[in-house]
Parts: sequence; C-alpha cells; structure tokens
Amino acid sequence: MHALRPLLRKSLFNLFAASLACAALLAPREASAEALLLIEADSGKVLQADNATIPWYPASVTKIMTAYVTLKAVKDGRLTLDTLLTVSPTAASQSPSKMGFRPGTQLTVDNALKMMMVKSANDMAVVLAEGVGGSIDGFSAIMNDTAKKLGMTQTSYVNPNGLPADGQITSARDLGILARAFLRDLPEYEYFVHIPAIRFGKRVTGNFNKLIGRYPGADGFKTGFICASGYNLVASATRNGRRLIAVVLGASSGTARAVKAAQLLERGFAQDNLTWLRPSLGTVDNLVPVDASPPNLRDEMCGPHRKRPASDDDDALIAANGGATGSASATGGEAQVTFFTAGLQPPLMMKASELMASAPAAAEPVLVYTGPTRTGTALIAAVAADADQQAASKPRGKKSRVAKKPEAADKPKDGNKDGHKDAGKDTKTAAVKPDPKSEAKLGAKSEAKSGAKGDAKIAAKPAGSKHAATKHDAAAKPAEKPAAGGDQAAKPAKPKAATKPAAAAKPANNS
Repeated sequence: MHALRPLLRKSLFNLFAASLACAALLAPREASAEALLLIEADSGKVLQADNATIPWYPASVTKIMTAYVTLKAVKDGRLTLDTLLTVSPTAASQSPSKMGFRPGTQLTVDNALKMMMVKSANDMAVVLAEGVGGSIDGFSAIMNDTAKKLGMTQTSYVNPNGLPADGQITSARDLGILARAFLRDLPEYEYFVHIPAIRFGKRVTGNFNKLIGRYPGADGFKTGFICASGYNLVASATRNGRRLIAVVLGASSGTARAVKAAQLLERGFAQDNLTWLRPSLGTVDNLVPVDASPPNLRDEMCGPHRKRPASDDDDALIAANGGATGSASATGGEAQVTFFTAGLQPPLMMKASELMASAPAAAEPVLVYTGPTRTGTALIAAVAADADQQAASKPRGKKSRVAKKPEAADKPKDGNKDGHKDAGKDTKTAAVKPDPKSEAKLGAKSEAKSGAKGDAKIAAKPAGSKHAATKHDAAAKPAEKPAAGGDQAAKPAKPKAATKPAAAAKPANNS
C-alpha cells in the first residue's frame, strides 16, 4: 500500500493538471490587441497562435537580432568578445534607455552585449552595430540579410535597437523563428539572454524580463517597448528537458506582458501529455503571414490617461485584485491556470500575477565595466574607477537642488506647497545636468511627471516589490511620492499662511 501512494499522488497531480489545461482550452478567449505565440524550441511546433502573423513594431526585442548577428561574427572569428569598441557621438546621442557613456569611451564586445541585453541600452546596440557593420546602415543590411536567411519573411530593420522607425517591423511568428535560431546556432553564448542583473560601478540593474528569477525554469530572452508597439516580450523556459518559447506583443504594461508569457508557458507545459486534445497548428515556419500594416498603439499606451510616462523599465505592479495593472485582459484565464512551483511537495499553487509580484530569486549581478578585459586586481580597480566616476557626478546634481531651494524659500507665502512643487522640478533638473551615466535620468523625469499627479499608490508599490539589490535607484525615487501625495492632500489648509494669494497660485498653474 505504501508503495502505491507515490503513484497515486502522481496520478492525482497529473489529473488535476490535465483538468486545468482542459479548462484553459475550453474557456472563451477575450478579444485582444495582443499578438501571442507559444512554440516548442526544438521542433518549432506551434502550441498556440493568436494574431501571430500580424506585422508589429518590435521595439527593443530588435536587440535579439543585434546580439545574434554580433555573436555570429564572434563565432565566425571576425571579432572576439574581448575586442575593444569605441562609443561614437552617434551612439552617445541615442535616446534612453542607455548607459550614457561619453563619446570616446571604450569597452569590450562582451560588456556591451551584457549592458544591451540586461539594461536594454540603446547606445550599446549602436556601439555593437558600428563595431560589426561599420555603421547603423551597414549593420541593418546585415540584419535584414540574416532575417531573410532565417525565413523571417515579415521582418525589416533600419536600426539595431528598435527605437521608433516606420520600417522597423516584425511579427510574433518571426520572433519565434529568431529565438529558435539563437538557441540552435549559438548555444555557447546562450547565457547572454538570461543574465539576472548587471553591476556597473555601484549601480545594479535588474533584467527587465520579470520572468528571470521568478518563473521556474525561465532562461531568456528580451523585452521591448515603444508607444506604438506596446509592451513586448520574447521569453523561454525549460522544464523536464522540454523548452518552450513564448512571444507576447502589445501588452499594456511590463507586468502584464510577463504575466501573459508565464500563462502561455504554464499552459504549454501542462499540455505535455494532452497534445491529442488540440488540432495540429503545424510549425512556426509554416504560419501564413498576414499582409497588413502594424497596429499603432500610441494613444492607448502613451495617451493622457496614463498616470506616469511609460517605458520599457515598467514598474507597474499587480493590482490588489490579482490583475495586472492597467489591463483587464492581462490576466484573463488566471482562474484556470495555476502555477506549481518546482521542487515543492505538495506543490505550491500560485497565480501568475502573484508569481510576478514576488521578489526574484537571489542572484549575484554580473560585473560590467569600461575599458579592456580585466581580471583579478585589475578588474577590481576598473570597477572602483567606474564607481568613483559615478560618485563624482553626484555633487553637480545636489548643487542644482541647493540652487533651487532658495527660490522656494524666497516665496514663503505657501512654503510647503511651493517647496514640493519646486522639489519636483529640481528632481527633473538634477536628472538632466549630471553626467549622462546617471541612471537616475529617466527615473527622476518620470517621478517629476507622475508626482505632480499625486500618484502615491503606484509609487509606493514598486519599492516594495522590486529586489533592493536589483533596482535601488528605481526603488529609492518612488519612496518620495507618498509624501508628495500627502502634501497635496493637505493643501486646502496651506493657503491660510499665504500673504499674497496670487503669487501662491502661480506654481500650481505652472506644474
């Protein structure tokens, strides 16, 4: 009898998993602007495809191809991971997200790849493009030739980073083909797509792919966002030797895309023994492309309804009801799909939203640095030098704040109100003046815009959910928002201290 218990437990577990998968299959799907694809990495077999062949703006998932072309050049011996590349004025001028190095800064192919894939650094994509192809146009031609050879018939590139461009187009189908090619052709360089975090000087940046360190078995790939595309994600995970690739395009937030990808992956793993229930969808290469223009989601993603500026580094948290912030459909099907965390008996059941809201598994960030390849004491010295340079840029930001505060003090008519208004502006100013390497540039700008709206709820949550060692800059800034929101709530009492009501009202109109 005792010998039968493990078999009985396993049978019950498989039966329960099967019932969940069947419920997910039979549940009606909500209409969505998203494109979704789930495939087997080895065979290319399609497990789910919704709008998978509709053209889409790729945003930063473009960098998968940039990494593929660069690493193919390394594998073919045209350059090495230790090859030194130089930051050009063109690279330095790219829009964030970026490392912010000055023109003339040198770094290795290895470090540039790590910065590009983890931080999604647009300047590093251009550094690699110029190093491999001589120029952005030259590298884009190589990218397009590679896409053609791989069978990515719906893809065209005009830049290596995915910044907005009309000719920068792909589809979920083509991204699935590209992800398979990366795993098949570059297995020795696969670690570049699942680095959990990097440390540059004193600054730690976590991977924007929220599945890394949270979803059991997650091992790649890359996120992307521009207003026109929405939030994109190519993700992979392996379980019991079986690897799946999920593509989500057009999600409403960084959390929503991670939740949807996790759901797709979990359904795929649960269907391992239930393939007979589904009609064959063929392989990803045989999906028929749709001849259409890519949807433009700018108004939906970046319209005035958003409480703060959208970006690929999206800190939006799960709402209290378990749904992804800003998307009613982002967690559609959570009632049917439950996660069985690996290695626990009995299995721990979690919703996708709960899984993405949890802290990532502890992991040592990978060191990145400028200059040539170094080891031992030379590496320690290089990291310390980068940290010192970061610290040297901070006083300039503090000075700008100090310079602004007297102006607020000169207007004592409504000190608290004006002080916080000016403080918001100072944060924005301080983010622009320091050395471009400061990661606070985007964070401060976002805080200034969203803080004026008193969005204390969203501001408070990221600090609690993100790993402190992974995003200390992003975690530190939102912590200031509740205070700002509190001051705004108390504003009706402040005008009593004002001696010149007209002057007190002026900052409110300018904010």
